[in-house]
Amino acid sequence: MTTDDKLKQIWAGCLNNERKQEELFYKTLAPRMMAVCMRYAHDRDEAQDILQEGFIKAFKNRQYYRGEGSLEGWVRRIMVHAAISRYRKTKPVVLCDEMSTETFSGTYNYDGLETQDLMRIIRQLPDTYRSVFNMYAIEGYSHQEIGSALGMSELLSRTTLCRARTILKNKLTRLNKAEVYRMAM
Repeated sequence: MTTDDKLKQIWAGCLNNERKQEELFYKTLAPRMMAVCMRYAHDRDEAQDILQEGFIKAFKNRQYYRGEGSLEGWVRRIMVHAAISRYRKTKPVVLCDEMSTETFSGTYNYDGLETQDLMRIIRQLPDTYRSVFNMYAIEGYSHQEIGSALGMSELLSRTTLCRARTILKNKLTRLNKAEVYRMAM
């Protein structure tokens, strides 16, 4: 039995409003969904809030999962939308033009870069840049979907992604140069 099959079995209990099954479903998916929420949040507390909002939405809209596709994927999409909703309520879409003027140069050697280090660097992006980068590069949304979700044009989504990538490249280049300097000491 696959993990998704087990989740669907637990989900059947959730559909019948069985609180123990809801708790089991939450405990099973919460660690993986927390990782999704952390990509959109500034810190762990904000990610926890997004996680809670996402699970509330999932349980409130449980009748809309039709059993097609991955149940975990359905919940993941709800988490992303919960993060976007939270972002749209609290932040207007503003581009940081001063950050987009950074130039890119240098060579890259990212061997040994840990996933948590990369995620920390991504979390340093301005909110709009981070949201667009996560939705496109990690979640696989199209620019049209991103624009629609964040209330921006498709072109602005593309431009924002380009700027986010430039910022990330610059940060990684500086990180790489600092590592080379430390090794030389």
